[in-house]
Amino acid sequence: MQLLELKEVSKFYGSYCALNRVSFSVPRGSIFGLLGPNGAGKTTTLRIINQILAPDEGQVLFENRPLRSDDVERMGYLPEERGLYKKMRVGEQALYLAQLKGLDRKEALKRLKYWFEKLEITGWWDKKVEQLSKGMAQKVQFVTTVVHDPALLIFDEPFSGFDPINASMLKNEILELKNRGATIIFSTHNMNSVEELCDAIALINRSQVILAGEVEAIKQQHKKNIFEVIFTGSVEAFQRALRTATFEILSIRTDRTQHQAVVKILSAPADNELLKSIIESVHVVSYREILPTMDEIFIDVVTGK
Repeated sequence: MQLLELKEVSKFYGSYCALNRVSFSVPRGSIFGLLGPNGAGKTTTLRIINQILAPDEGQVLFENRPLRSDDVERMGYLPEERGLYKKMRVGEQALYLAQLKGLDRKEALKRLKYWFEKLEITGWWDKKVEQLSKGMAQKVQFVTTVVHDPALLIFDEPFSGFDPINASMLKNEILELKNRGATIIFSTHNMNSVEELCDAIALINRSQVILAGEVEAIKQQHKKNIFEVIFTGSVEAFQRALRTATFEILSIRTDRTQHQAVVKILSAPADNELLKSIIESVHVVSYREILPTMDEIFIDVVTGK
């Protein structure tokens, strides 16, 4: 079941088309990556979902009905450009923002206490925001984004400003939120995070969706028939066995005990033929297909290679 769906959504600024008939759907309880190069239209899309902007054409559906103004109360949005008030104290501001999301003071304090302890930031409660580093401020804003348990969480470049330890912490929190039933959209340039977290993605380039679907299905669609073979025996015998128009040996690395080869099948997919060709010449230790990374797919699709 889809929690959110965009249908043919377009947005114009004068003669400039920021979004051109963008369509995708976000399954309930999933982590959905909204990807694309700078200026592609990602932030405009997120702002339309949050009702900061209105689409000029098309429709946004939330729980299979048109998006309503009160649906924003069931969303949490962490924008790329942070928006905390620098002169306010951290606790005072977090409490204010939690109450804006519909929590009464008692419940807000209870939930904030839980999150501040969980993220080990209790000591920041009475500090002013201007005293915090970028990463510290980001933790506080993360808390204010999730404190009201929204059905839909939207993170725009959530790992910006975090060191590797805190980025890992945030990834774990995002996965835990998903396990608790939240649906999550996040926009990022970090393709490693996409592979670690996302169930599905939409890739926007030049205001249009050019690729969408489940991550594993996309990797299968873009595979290039490249295989890794680890073997023992003669490298020369391995090379002779594949000296045909069917195969291209991309690389061979050797050490004292075994060899690692990367081979591309040039003809129609027939990976068993590769095994058949080498099995009598060398001892195969392991054999696997190398699927492209999301980083490679992103570059190939955007550049048109």
